[in-house]
Amino acid sequence: VPAGTLPIFMSPEKADEVAAPILAGMQKVGKPPTLANFDIAPYTKIRVGNDLAACRDALRPELALYIGGMGARNKNYYNDYAKRLGYEAEAVKIQDLYLDGQQRSAAAAVPDRLIDEIALIGPPERIKDRLQAWKAVAKDGKVGTLVLTGATIEALRVVAEAVL
Repeated sequence: VPAGTLPIFMSPEKADEVAAPILAGMQKVGKPPTLANFDIAPYTKIRVGNDLAACRDALRPELALYIGGMGARNKNYYNDYAKRLGYEAEAVKIQDLYLDGQQRSAAAAVPDRLIDEIALIGPPERIKDRLQAWKAVAKDGKVGTLVLTGATIEALRVVAEAVL
């Protein structure tokens, strides 16, 4: 029976942040450390539009909630994960603002480059270009499926044209 996981957000450039602990866990329980029968299927936000800033802004509140508001100040998996992705100072700031009741400021503090790294946003050509990073990591088996969240018919068409 195939197994898998659904990471809430993932960076294709830093896929080992998800894959390495899975492989280590397999080895720890005496299984071969392979992703051959394991599907890493990240929730990947998608927003198609010519206004890149508006696409990013649509995603900020949910990312701020996870990075800043899920858990206690010293125990938040998503905050720790954002730090492991290279956004340590930003994750601290987002969490401080969020837990201090400043959710809008926390959302505004979500860095553009984090959104660009974990989501598919902007005009169709930009999304198609970004899909190349996902396709590359899929060749290594570190991603099997993209679960597109917020997908419209237009977004699905853009992705289908890029991968078919």
